[in-house]
Amino acid sequence: MPEVFHYPMTYPAFWLDYYYIATWCMSMLFLALVWAIFFRFGKFTYGVDLGCFWKTAVLVFFTTISLGVPNYYNTRFVGEHGQDGDSVRITSDKLLSIDRKGNEKQIHLADIIAIYQESITYNPPPKIFIVAVKSSVRDSLFVTTNLVDYKRFLLDLSKRTGIDAKLR
Repeated sequence: MPEVFHYPMTYPAFWLDYYYIATWCMSMLFLALVWAIFFRFGKFTYGVDLGCFWKTAVLVFFTTISLGVPNYYNTRFVGEHGQDGDSVRITSDKLLSIDRKGNEKQIHLADIIAIYQESITYNPPPKIFIVAVKSSVRDSLFVTTNLVDYKRFLLDLSKRTGIDAKLR
């Protein structure tokens, strides 16, 4: 009987699929608002003066904010919730990873050569890589600490493959 481990669904599937569109649209609306205020209340002279510098600096600042904030949010969001709704299944001879849309990736347990946690975590939570090699082809998949009962999953996988998980 296969062991099945699931990531919790902390957000609705619609938001998980389209969050980046919403965040980028909101940031572009913010930038449009800044430009509208700038054109409505800005005083324009065609000479080069200190006022021109400050107006340019304000526009560059708000453009940076409107591009940087959604980029930061989207990167962090996919790090924390990119696997929500996915599942990992250990069968008698395979490790199956199934995402929330139904796409499946499988690795034979006999081909697994390493189980280790990434050395540096740029986005939380840390990833634990499962690496397999078959002839000259190298493949891997990862699980995160958001996987419900991930320690039992790693213990189970270590028992079936005979490879110790190297965690930090």
